[in-house]
Amino acid sequence: MARIHSMMDIGKRSMMNSQTALQTSGHNISNKSTEGFSRQRVEIQTNVPVGQGQLRYGMGSKTAAVTRINNPYLERQIGNERSLGGFYDGKSEAMSRVEQVYNEQQNKGLNQFVSDFFSSVHELSNNPESLATRTQVRETADFLTKDFKRMHTQLHEITRDLDQQITSQLDEVNGMTKEIASLNEKIQSVELSGGFANDERDRRDLLLKQVGERINIRWAEGKDTTVTVTAGDSALLVAGYDAKTLAAKPTSESANKAEGSVDIFYFNNEKADPVNVTKQIVGGKVGGTLAVRDQVVTELLADVDKLAYSFAANVNEIHRSGFNAYNETGANFFELPTDLRHASANLSVSSNIMDDVGRIATAGAVGSPGDPRIATRMAQLQNSKTMGADNTFDEFYNSIVGKVGIQASRAETASSTQRDIVKQMNNLRESVSGVSLDEEATKLIEYQKSFDASARLIRTADEMFDTILNLKRM
Repeated sequence: MARIHSMMDIGKRSMMNSQTALQTSGHNISNKSTEGFSRQRVEIQTNVPVGQGQLRYGMGSKTAAVTRINNPYLERQIGNERSLGGFYDGKSEAMSRVEQVYNEQQNKGLNQFVSDFFSSVHELSNNPESLATRTQVRETADFLTKDFKRMHTQLHEITRDLDQQITSQLDEVNGMTKEIASLNEKIQSVELSGGFANDERDRRDLLLKQVGERINIRWAEGKDTTVTVTAGDSALLVAGYDAKTLAAKPTSESANKAEGSVDIFYFNNEKADPVNVTKQIVGGKVGGTLAVRDQVVTELLADVDKLAYSFAANVNEIHRSGFNAYNETGANFFELPTDLRHASANLSVSSNIMDDVGRIATAGAVGSPGDPRIATRMAQLQNSKTMGADNTFDEFYNSIVGKVGIQASRAETASSTQRDIVKQMNNLRESVSGVSLDEEATKLIEYQKSFDASARLIRTADEMFDTILNLKRM
């Protein structure tokens, strides 16, 4: 009788094993397309046998654990590659915005406005007494100053847009770090009781990759199963069950950024002063965005300010030495900004010239309305090496455009290359941890047959019970 009971126990446990395996296969199938999911497997072990004299009887099998198929080293590699990919993506997206400011294929740009101005001045040197030509000079100069303002405004708008992107990315990071801290608690609770927190670990690994895709982080898992996450060099974001926050706050103007642009601050607790960690964020999408904002855009603003200031200063220097239609001298053609910084935004045509084109100086001597010497000298500025020792205005501007194009192209190429690397790494991960529908369908049939066989064993043991009981009745 005892052995018949053992047969029923073996059949019962076998049915439970098959049921667990069927449920696990169903779980795998339903998460086939879940990002970061690792295929799970039921670990079956031989049950402890029993002995009677010299004989030992097997007691079937038992479910030891449900584990996940996962390569931690590969997961960390993917995280590192995704972080680098996030950096290049952030840089590429920002550079594509910058490139549009200098795109003169579809719209008339600064280079054309400069050429129009010098063309009108050259025409003025041929006909200095023409009121229509003087008006054309004034209008082309006004359009030129407005395009300087346009470039300055658009570059600042890009800066503000990048600031908003940084703020949004940091809000996402804060939400993820809070969830990581919560998962630390869940994983520790499950695994201290002897279980395996498979789904929680998959989710935590995915969140770590997504955080790293936005900012550069370092993380490590302790013996207590919790992970510690640090942003940059010193901003401890997650420790145990506790998560800290990062925030983007507007700060004053500096050499690398405009007034009101954001810096990144680390908040350790409510009472402590926030710590500026902007310089530590050099990776991920935020790092790439910061690199463009603080290096590329800042340098471009300085270049356009330098071009505007130098252009106005050189024209004014020649214009002051000439005489206008009223035999007046010493007047500026442009309202020259007092400071090189933001010169492109503040440049304008002299109000006297805007009111009366007769105040444009063209003559080199008093009482010489047909004298074109000053207009000729201003026209010659177009081909003069006024921007340093080797560059004209056109050459200096074209070098800026070329540099922007090269940087944008490099950023896009690096981003595309890195996406291919991440895709390749993900394919490798799929070969290790991914779910194969064909394999799971085969296992379903196997486990179903095993379940049926276990049920038949129980049915056989039950029939044996009935036979023995009927013998007693006889």
